[in-house]
Amino acid sequence: MTIPVRPHVTEPIEYGNSASFWVEYPSGLVDLTRETHLSKQGDGVQTPPLRLETQLDIPVDGERTVRVAKDKSAIVIIDMQNFFLHPDLRDHPTGLECVLPLMNVVPALRTQGIKILWVNWGLTEHELHTIPPSLVRGFMKGGRGGFGSQLPGQFGRLLMRGEYNSDLYGPLHGLYEEGKREGTDVWIHKNRMSGIWGYQTALDLYLQEHGITTLFFAGVNADQCVLGTLVDAYFRGYDCITLKDCIATTSPTGGLENVLYNAGNSYGFVTDSKRVEEAVEGPE
Repeated sequence: MTIPVRPHVTEPIEYGNSASFWVEYPSGLVDLTRETHLSKQGDGVQTPPLRLETQLDIPVDGERTVRVAKDKSAIVIIDMQNFFLHPDLRDHPTGLECVLPLMNVVPALRTQGIKILWVNWGLTEHELHTIPPSLVRGFMKGGRGGFGSQLPGQFGRLLMRGEYNSDLYGPLHGLYEEGKREGTDVWIHKNRMSGIWGYQTALDLYLQEHGITTLFFAGVNADQCVLGTLVDAYFRGYDCITLKDCIATTSPTGGLENVLYNAGNSYGFVTDSKRVEEAVEGPE
């Protein structure tokens, strides 16, 4: 699937307002850093040089390059948990294919000071009584099971905090523990399909408190929890960049394609982990 290519602008354009803005240049650069208004760049504006210490230029689909501020960026990795990926609980081969790209891109982003946010289901006993009926029914099979129910073997209760099925899958759990020790990775619980639903969530509060405006998205399922969080982030004004080799879904053909089409054509931008890693490595 190919995202439609918009014609390049013929002169620099600023989008947004005084506090939150992008600047797009005829070169194809879209500056998301919110650092310099177009009106303050003087006449004969050229594409500004990259500040290697504080910024990254990342090629994206649609013949554009986005410039992000490292200290205002985070990757949001959603639901890469045993419940959704472990072969003893689910057949999710495309989800498992996202593991290796994440194992590579997460360390690269850490070197740039970009926060790593693992956003996962993790319910409390109280939340079992506050979840709406549509969500409760959706996680039940034939009227049985559902949130808090006992899963086979050592997997524990379904998507409850601290249970094995709620842990990150395989090597990803070790990757998180490594980042936790280094102070780069944060585990954030959610109790809805979206990590940014309602008035305040743990994820939204974290982003606001740390001044983060640009989000890279990864995880499963692409057209459910990833999409829910991405769309809510878009509604709140965050910059949304989807890593297409780091998202997957169990839905039929068309589910993933629809997400990627709208992620790049409406909600923000689409790239992949390789292009992010190459941006981190810089020019040879």
